[in-house]
Amino acid sequence: MNLPYENATSGDRAINDIQKILRSFGCTKFATGEDFESDEIFIQFEHRGRPINLKISAKGYAAAWLKAHPYGPRVKRSKTEHEARALQIGSVAVYSILRDWVKGQVTAIEIGMLDFESAFLSHLILPNGNRVIDELKNRKMLNVG
Repeated sequence: MNLPYENATSGDRAINDIQKILRSFGCTKFATGEDFESDEIFIQFEHRGRPINLKISAKGYAAAWLKAHPYGPRVKRSKTEHEARALQIGSVAVYSILRDWVKGQVTAIEIGMLDFESAFLSHLILPNGNRVIDELKNRKMLNVG
């Protein structure tokens, strides 16, 4: 079974698309980066003075890819190489996922389905530097298992 985005080919093109989408939406700041330790990709932008930090994990995508394409006797590479391939595929796919998610959120705002806060609240950066979602989790304010 194919996993969505597993055949994505260009992280750079997706980043450029995200920047164009956000710029046309009125964002005044834009930055991207990678955390090599956690294999997280992040995008930061500011809209009307509200800073946003989106994060996505290439490792999370790699785990899903390995579940869809488990290592077995038909795989013509070592298990380590198979896992490395999964991470490489995830490292490209996450950019396309972010692009499509941002495009969907901005479109939902533009058509009146959501307001900005509803679309991006959990990723809003608080004055202490944490995202809203991280602060809620740290304070154990969510009833999740």
